[in-house]
Amino acid sequence: MRKVTVAKTAGFCFGVDRAVKLAYETAERYDRVYTLGPIIHNPDVVKDLEAKGVKAIDSLDGITAEDTVIIRSHGVGPDVYEKLLEIGARVVDATCPYVKKIHQIVAERSAAGDDILIAGDSDHPEVKGIVGYAGENCFVFENADDLMKLIRKKYENSQKSVAILSQTTYNITKWENCRSLAEQFPNITVYDTVCAATGKRQSEAQTLSKENDVMIIVGGCNSSNTKKLYDVCSENSECYLIENAEELKKIDFSRVRSAGISAGASTPAYIIKEVQKTMTEILTKEEEFNFEEAIEQTFKKIYTGKRVSGIVTAVNPTEVIVDIGTKHTGYIPQSELSSDPNVKPSDVVSVGDEIDVIVTKINDVEGIVYLSKKQVDAQKGYDDVKKAADDGSTVSGVVTNVIKGGVIVVVSGMRVFVPASQTGVRADASLDSLLKQTVNLKIIELNEQRKRAVGSIRKVAAEERAAKRAAFFENAVIGSTVEGEVKSITDYGVFVDVGGVDGLVRKSDLTWARIKHPSEVVSVGDRIEVTIKDIDHETGKVSLVYKKQADYPWDIFRNNFELGQVVEAKIVSITSFGAFAQIIPGIDGLIHISQIADQRVNNVADFLTVGDVVTAKITECDFEKKRVSLSIRALLPSAEETEAPETEEVSETAGEEAPEAEPAE
Repeated sequence: MRKVTVAKTAGFCFGVDRAVKLAYETAERYDRVYTLGPIIHNPDVVKDLEAKGVKAIDSLDGITAEDTVIIRSHGVGPDVYEKLLEIGARVVDATCPYVKKIHQIVAERSAAGDDILIAGDSDHPEVKGIVGYAGENCFVFENADDLMKLIRKKYENSQKSVAILSQTTYNITKWENCRSLAEQFPNITVYDTVCAATGKRQSEAQTLSKENDVMIIVGGCNSSNTKKLYDVCSENSECYLIENAEELKKIDFSRVRSAGISAGASTPAYIIKEVQKTMTEILTKEEEFNFEEAIEQTFKKIYTGKRVSGIVTAVNPTEVIVDIGTKHTGYIPQSELSSDPNVKPSDVVSVGDEIDVIVTKINDVEGIVYLSKKQVDAQKGYDDVKKAADDGSTVSGVVTNVIKGGVIVVVSGMRVFVPASQTGVRADASLDSLLKQTVNLKIIELNEQRKRAVGSIRKVAAEERAAKRAAFFENAVIGSTVEGEVKSITDYGVFVDVGGVDGLVRKSDLTWARIKHPSEVVSVGDRIEVTIKDIDHETGKVSLVYKKQADYPWDIFRNNFELGQVVEAKIVSITSFGAFAQIIPGIDGLIHISQIADQRVNNVADFLTVGDVVTAKITECDFEKKRVSLSIRALLPSAEETEAPETEEVSETAGEEAPEAEPAE
C-alpha cells in the first residue's frame, strides 16, 4: 500500500505563528497598517492580509504618524526603530523572541569589543537586522570553508576576542561543521543560535527523506528555511520544492510508492493539508486497481455517529489522519483525540495503529470525514466507571485539570469530578499538587442519564490507611525498629506515621541532648527510624523512641573521659551558685562559683557568659547520680607562685621589710 507521511514539525514555527496572529489582530484594530517587508515568505498569507488592508512595503518612505507599522518576525536593526520613533508611527513588534535574543547577544559582545561573525545569507532580512547591532567589526560567512578563510586571515594568530553565531534558520549540519572548527580557537566564543524548531524540522525531514522514495517540501520560493529543508532532503532522495498543491499535478509520481512531506516555517497548515490530500490522491490513482476493494469502498456506508475501525496513516501536531476503508480521508482533530488536553497527538497514537473511532461529520464534496477517538474512549471509560460504582472497586486515572471546587480525573477516557473535600488535600493547601498525577479513586456518585460521575481519592486513601493500621497492630512488636515519616511537630513531641498509625515520640525520647523544641532535631516530611516503646491496643496509641542507646552520652563519657582530665567545655547556663558547661552533647558539668577564679566571685556573670568556651579540669564524676564537677581554678597558678616575687620587689624598693599580713577576717 502506498503511503504519504507528513513531518510532525511541518509548518508554522512559534515565531511565525506569533507574527501572523499579530498581523491579523492589528488589521482588525487599525486602519493604514503596513508590514516592513512581507510578514512571512508565503504569497498566500501575504495576499490574504493585503485583502484585509495590510500592505507590505520595502521602506519607510511616506509613512506618517497616523500609520501602523508591523516589524516582521525576521527583526530589524536599531536604525529602523529610531526612524519609526522619529516619525511617530505606531509600532507593532512581531520580531521572533529567538531573533531578539541574538540581537541582545550581538549588542552586548560588540559593546565589549568583540568582533562578530555571523553564519548565514548576507542578503537575508534576519541577517541584515543582526548586522545592525554589531557595529563595524562584523563579518557574514556562508559555510565552514568561508569561516576557515576568515579565521586564517584575521584571527589565527590573534588574541582578539571573537563571537560567532548564526541566523536562526541556518542549516544545522553546516552549523555543526562551523562550530567544530571555531571551537579549536580559544579566543573564539560560539553561541548556538539556530532555532531549536529549525533544527528539529531539518532533522525530521532528513530522516523522512531516507525512508521515502520522494520528499515534497512546501513553502515560499523566497523562504530561507524552506530552501534549507530542500537542500537537506535532496542529499537522500528525489525532492521537489512547491508552494501549493496545484504544482504536484505537473510532476510524474508513477514510480513512487511512498512520499514524505515537510514544510517551511512560513507555510500555513491548510496548505500542508491540501498538499497531503492531493499527494494521497495521486498515489492512490497510481496504485494497481483492485476491483473487489473498489466495490467494497463504493458500497461501504458511513454516517454520523457510526463507530468504525481505521489505520493511522499520519500524526501531525494538531490532528491525526486515519484510513477508515472508504474513499474519505479521515481526520481526528486534536480536541477529539483525548480527554486530556495536555497530551500531544504523538503521545496518544502512532502511524500504523489500528484504532476505533466515531464519525462526527461527513463532507462528501471534499471527501473528508471527521472522527473522534475521545468519544470511543469515553464510552469504554463509562463502562469501567459504572462497574466500579456498582461493585465499589477502585479505578485509576490522571488528574488533568484543577477547576473551581475540585479536580478532573480522566479514567479510561471518561472525565470524573473529584470535589476538593474528597481529594485528601488539606483545605489550606493548593490542589495544583495533584495536577498530572496518577491517582486511585472510588466512584461515590454516578448519573447514568447524563453519564457524569463523582469520585473520591480520600476514600481510597482512608481504606488503604485502615488496612495498614490493622496490619501494624497485628504485626508490631515492642522493641522493634520501624521506619516512618514525620507528619507533625508539637511543643511536647513529634508524630510519626509508621504505617497507618501516627505514633508519638515525646520530646524526652527524641534526643539525649537538651533542646528547646523538637523542630531542632527533625522536620515534617523526614523519613526516620524509630523504636516501638509501647503499644496500647485499646486506645490505639503508640509510643516511639528516636534517640539511640548507642548515643547514650553517659556511656560515651565513661569511655572517653576520666577524673583529672582537662577538657574544653561550652558554657550553657549560669546560676547564682556557678555555671554549667557542656563537655559533650548530653553531659553538662558544674563549675561551682568557688572554682571559677582564684579570687572571691560574687557574681558569676562578671566572669562567664553563655557561649564561652573554657578550659577546665574534671574534679568529680558520679555516674550513679549522673553528676560531673569541673574546675577552672584548678588550672590557674597558685597565689603563692604569683604573689611572692611582687613582695620581694616591694621590699627592695622600699628599703625595708614588708609588713606582716593581717589575718583574714
